[in-house]
Amino acid sequence: PSEVRPGGEVSLTASVGVRLVPPSEADADVLLRQADQAMYTAKAAGRNRACVYDVERDRVAEERRRQVGRIAQAIAAGEMRLHFQPVIDLHTEEVCFAEALVRWQPAGASLRAPDEWLPMIAHDPAIARLGDWVLEQALSQGVSWLARGLCGGLSVNIAALELRDPEFPDRLQSLFARHPRVAPARVRLEVLERAALADLSTVTRTMQTCRSIGVDFALDDFGTGYSSLSFLKRLPASTLKIDRSFVETMLEDAGDRAIVKGVIDLARAFGRVSVAEGVESEGQLAALRALGCELAQGHAIAPPEPAEAFTAWLEQRRAAAGQRRVPASGDD
Repeated sequence: PSEVRPGGEVSLTASVGVRLVPPSEADADVLLRQADQAMYTAKAAGRNRACVYDVERDRVAEERRRQVGRIAQAIAAGEMRLHFQPVIDLHTEEVCFAEALVRWQPAGASLRAPDEWLPMIAHDPAIARLGDWVLEQALSQGVSWLARGLCGGLSVNIAALELRDPEFPDRLQSLFARHPRVAPARVRLEVLERAALADLSTVTRTMQTCRSIGVDFALDDFGTGYSSLSFLKRLPASTLKIDRSFVETMLEDAGDRAIVKGVIDLARAFGRVSVAEGVESEGQLAALRALGCELAQGHAIAPPEPAEAFTAWLEQRRAAAGQRRVPASGDD
C-alpha cells in the first residue's frame, strides 16, 4: 500500500478455502464454488485460517434450509393450529391463564409437535411471522373467554428473535389496537430464560417498552439458564415458570424437589409469581401446594386442546364449581 514506506514491514494474512477433489468429481465450476464457500466459512470463523469444504455439513445445511422453507410455506398456507392449556391457581383452582401452544398440521398429515420443527426456525425471520400469527389468533380466540370470565388472561410464548427486534413493541401495540376488547394487562408473554440471558440489555429494554404498553412477562423453563440474582433483579418479569424437568421427578428425586422449592422461595423473595409446568399427577399437585407454589399447568389438570374443546372444558369446570357452591336443601 502507498502508506508503507520503503523498507517497512507489511504483515499479511490469508483466509483459504480448500476443496479436496475425489477422482470422480471433475466439474470445475462446482468445485470452485465449493472452495469459495469454504473460504467464506474461514472468514466467518475469524479469518487468517484455512477451512476445508465439508460435503456432509453442506448437505445438512441444505436440508435445514429446505425444511425452514417448508415451515415458512406452512405458515403462509394456514397449516398452523393453536391449542390451549389452562394455568390454574393451586389454592383457589381458578383458571388464571389460557396458554396458547402452536401445532403444525401439514396437509393430509397428523399434528406435529413444536419440538419437532420449531427449533429449526428459531433464528429465521419465519419465527417472527409465526409469533405475530400466534398473538393474533390467541387474542381473537380469547375475547369470549375473558368477557365471560372463563379465564383470567392469555399467555403466549415469544421467541428471542422477536425480543431483539426493535419493531416488536410497535407491532404489539398495533395488535391491541385491532383487538380493543382485550386489555394488555390480560396478556402475559413468555420468554425462555436462556433466550433472555443471551442478550440481556436488549431484551430488558424491549420488555420494559412492552411493559409500558401494559403486558406482563414470564420467564419460561426457569432453572435451566444459569441465572444470577442480579439478572433476576434487572429483568422486568413478574412470573417464574419452573422447568418441567424438575417437576416431573420431584417426588422421586430429593435434588429436584429442592430445586423446585428453591425456585418457589426465590420467586417469593423477589416478589414474583411461581408457576410449575408439566404437572402430571395429583401427587405432584399436592406437593407443589405444600411447598407454596402459586400456579400450575399440566396434564394432571388438562392437556392442551383446540379452542372448541378448551371452551367446553372451561364451561364444564365452571358448571361443576357452581354445583359445589350450591347448598343442598333439606325438608322443613
